[in-house]
Amino acid sequence: MSGKMLSFTKMHGCGNDYIYFNCFEDPVEAPEKLAARLSDRHKGIGGDGVILICPSEIADAKMRMFNLDGSEGKMCGNGIRCVAKYVFDHGIAHKPELKIETLSGIKSCTIHEKNGKAEAVTVDMGKAVLVPEKIPVKLTGEAVIDRKAFLAGEERKITCISMGNPHCVIFGGDPDLLDLEKIGPEFEHDPLFPEQVNTEFIQVLDQYTLKMRVWERGSGETMACGTGACASAVAAVLCGHCPKGEDILVHLRGGDLIINYTDDRVLMTGEAVEVFTGQAVLDTGC
Repeated sequence: MSGKMLSFTKMHGCGNDYIYFNCFEDPVEAPEKLAARLSDRHKGIGGDGVILICPSEIADAKMRMFNLDGSEGKMCGNGIRCVAKYVFDHGIAHKPELKIETLSGIKSCTIHEKNGKAEAVTVDMGKAVLVPEKIPVKLTGEAVIDRKAFLAGEERKITCISMGNPHCVIFGGDPDLLDLEKIGPEFEHDPLFPEQVNTEFIQVLDQYTLKMRVWERGSGETMACGTGACASAVAAVLCGHCPKGEDILVHLRGGDLIINYTDDRVLMTGEAVEVFTGQAVLDTGC
């Protein structure tokens, strides 16, 4: 097959893996088509989607993220840590504090360096949004906290939060026992959520530790979700399971994240890992 060659970097945060393109060097056309084709784990590179690292007029770099189905996401917690690592490690902006532009605003990233490379990143995710119409969720009131709703065939208690994208958090027993392939899409496409929703199923292990599985809109179950971990920690505080202003450890299927929630911001700290680099051949159909 002949076509344009595009260099890429495969990176992951807690197993949440994306295919990254440096658009400072080479612009990428039709990324929504690329995401669907290259993310295929059998016929493509394999990943949870595609992320573009682009120039920005107001920050050190701009992140654009595309899900498996080609839809563009406003925010990706694991993705932005990897973008910050790439920007730092590759000298685009080699400094301890970085600003990354996203569709959910500019996020501040603190680099935790080891041997000249970014080993982990702390992201200031901004304030958690609780107002229903801003999440959005079709429920009334000032916030949706531990509220009963009929979803996926039964009545459940839900807490709804936006961390730049919509989340529905549910507390219960061991999430490993859930048939997520069945109930995940029912949450994602329920009319209660006009822009679809990411759903987190949480077990409280103690007041500082949560266990989480996630079904992401547009991608299905993933090994980790940074904004989902943030939303889960916020919900745990709001529902009285965890203390505010202290570190909460969130166990994800692909690793751990540390979340600290106050009224003013949510801090997320976790790994950012470069796996390999390569080139993709793009035919003219892309």
